[in-house]
Amino acid sequence: MKNVRNFCIIAHIDHGKSTLADRLIQACNGVETREFRDQVLDDMELERERGITIKSNAISLAHTAEDGLTYRLNLIDTPGHVDFSHEVRRSLMACEGAIIIVDATQGVEAQTVANLYLAMEHDLELLPVINKIDLPAADVDRALEEVDRDLGLDPFAALAVSAKNGVGIDRVLEGIVEHLPPPTGDPEAPLKALVFDARYDVYRGIVLSCRIRDGSLAAGDRVRFMHAGTEYEVHEVGYSGFRREKIDRLPTGAVGYVITGIKTIRDVGIGDTLTLCRRPAEAPLPGYQPARPVVFSSIYPMSSDEYPALSEAIEKLALNDAALVYQKDASAALGFGYRCGFLGLLHLDVVQERLRREFDLSLVLSAPSVLYRVQTSDGARHEVDNPGLWPDPGTIQGVEEPWIQASILVPEKYMGAAIELCRQHRAASLTTSFLARGRLEVVAEMPLAEVLFDFYDRLKSVTRGYGSFDYEERDYRAGDIVKVDILVHHEKVDALAFLAHRDKARARAVHYCEQLAESIPRHQFRIPVQGAIGGNIISRATISAFRKDVTAKCYGGDVSRKRKLLEKQKKGKERMKLVGSVEIPQDAFVSVLRTDRA
Repeated sequence: MKNVRNFCIIAHIDHGKSTLADRLIQACNGVETREFRDQVLDDMELERERGITIKSNAISLAHTAEDGLTYRLNLIDTPGHVDFSHEVRRSLMACEGAIIIVDATQGVEAQTVANLYLAMEHDLELLPVINKIDLPAADVDRALEEVDRDLGLDPFAALAVSAKNGVGIDRVLEGIVEHLPPPTGDPEAPLKALVFDARYDVYRGIVLSCRIRDGSLAAGDRVRFMHAGTEYEVHEVGYSGFRREKIDRLPTGAVGYVITGIKTIRDVGIGDTLTLCRRPAEAPLPGYQPARPVVFSSIYPMSSDEYPALSEAIEKLALNDAALVYQKDASAALGFGYRCGFLGLLHLDVVQERLRREFDLSLVLSAPSVLYRVQTSDGARHEVDNPGLWPDPGTIQGVEEPWIQASILVPEKYMGAAIELCRQHRAASLTTSFLARGRLEVVAEMPLAEVLFDFYDRLKSVTRGYGSFDYEERDYRAGDIVKVDILVHHEKVDALAFLAHRDKARARAVHYCEQLAESIPRHQFRIPVQGAIGGNIISRATISAFRKDVTAKCYGGDVSRKRKLLEKQKKGKERMKLVGSVEIPQDAFVSVLRTDRA
């Protein structure tokens, strides 16, 4: 165990985590040159396309240090975006140390501090690294000053590197060996292995990622999930390299993969503890705390025939993404689907895209919503995230909505634009503080629902891309929340209803009506599209009727003949309006919900 180091790389978005991981892998010859590619641990097509890490990924490396000993380095690359902080939490549970990266041009940013606190919760040893020193805008002295003041770490222990050019990588490897502690555990104690991740393999079934805390695990052992109570035989164990490295036994302190004969995905619990059936441990390890979803949306298949495929796909995806919460849902307009909970809008977007790409599904999503607390006249308290479950407005006595504390880091010249943006989104108790020369932090309390739609995009726009945003949940506060129904030809469309603050309801309803009026094809009669709060219409758009040229066969003659045909057509349209029903195409739902920037 003295020659093992379990560590992860944590940082703000785009500070160079995956690039540093690439250089460490190359320095340890973890991947053959002909097989190497940039961001080698980002094995998802979506990650490579967007240039972000979505899923934590582990690799085991062998490094010969200056003292002549060979060390086993178990590296976990983690995401930087706040929506994937649950991936960081799970990775930290398997480590004793962490490399925390600070961009020499940007300094300490919001998610850097958030990840520092997560690492401190797990008592990890931290090695600060200043990256991107090769850039013309790099200011290493300022970055070291922020490491000391904002992170409370020793600036003299920080290593200045350029991961892109491979400068200082040898110093990082020596720093890992010297400053990060080896794992602890009792090799003679009963087996305790923490399951911190899992993924579905088409050929091998479910592959578990485990950290061996006590004892050891070998192929052929029969193990028990201590929380689930299920038992399985271990088929294979090994280290997670660029390809799986099969070994006979995972020793104490190791991080590796375990393949068992798990038949159903529901039997796997992330955070569960594995122990041997013949010699079980007395108590499980403290488990992974499941993430609490803050954004809710319903997912429906474009065709009802794809519902079984959607069910199977969501089960497999939830195995790989422990933060995804789902339950069955149904809509009169869209049929059967699932009500899902997400950690943010990027998380929602990634899940939708992965379902489309990895499982070849065409989907329709309902408008995102947060969890409201509703007090009704009978004294009951309801937690509502779905507009379809909103109580009768006449029985509602009060509604509470979730509030957050937002931390926005911006260059000084964009302070006014950032503050104005916060005020437009119902922010309260705005405070500003200077962090370093030319950079300041704006702290504001605002409703979570206000940051769901366009807040982050607009922040990036008004700060020319330099603003960073992080938030933490605060509490619930009273709010004037209403349910807005969308009516097409005087009939409510349940899949398009949404919950909003009364001050923002009309703007969103106008947006919905305009988008639907553009997307629904014209009929032989006029179709009103309306937004309503209870019985009050707050917005309207009208789809004009087709006018068939009924006078085309009239060539000359008395004009009264044409008038007679037009009057006959008018009466026919009135009858059609009374009995005609409007079918809303699936792409109309997609256009409304995907282009929502109200």
